[in-house]
Amino acid sequence: MTTSHSLLVRCFRDRAEALGHFVIRAGESPRILAFDDVAGCPVDTALAALEWTGAVGLLLDDDLIHAARLTSETAATLIERRVAETRQFIYLGPRLDAPMMDLFEGKVLFEEPGVKAVEFAQRGHALGHFFRATGGDSVLVAMLGRRAPEVRHLRRWFGAIVKQLEGPSNLVAGWFAAASGGALFASLGGEGTEYRYIETGLEP
Repeated sequence: MTTSHSLLVRCFRDRAEALGHFVIRAGESPRILAFDDVAGCPVDTALAALEWTGAVGLLLDDDLIHAARLTSETAATLIERRVAETRQFIYLGPRLDAPMMDLFEGKVLFEEPGVKAVEFAQRGHALGHFFRATGGDSVLVAMLGRRAPEVRHLRRWFGAIVKQLEGPSNLVAGWFAAASGGALFASLGGEGTEYRYIETGLEP
């Protein structure tokens, strides 16, 4: 049995109009936005990091993505994970990128040659550590929504959305829910920046 999917693509020249359309389409769905929406995050890097973290088991389907930094050389993320009846905010990133940390903020879960994991009880402390470690470059943050996107929904829709792109683009914003997902991309063409909104999901 095959499942039919819907597809919506809209192009914009105006940044404000594109962001406005994204917010309207997202509604109350969990979303992530580029901290610097002019630069965004390179799409090929984001897709590769998502597949890699799934293959090695770093990110679980139930995890919520609160922040991520993806570049051609490194990746770091801040996730929310349910453990028993409590919530943990866990920073995963390159060991050398992590700054010195006050002990009251969190505790180190593991520190290997290539990666360091730090657990926090408060989202504010975790985000503070994340921004100190990454400097905010090429960062995506869960904001303007009631909750962060689940990894399972991001994995389900992001790959299908990216297939609709026609050239190198940067991810500016994305929303991901159980039945559908949408993303806004920026690409620099000959006549300036073009914004492309792509949405896909299950047919109603």
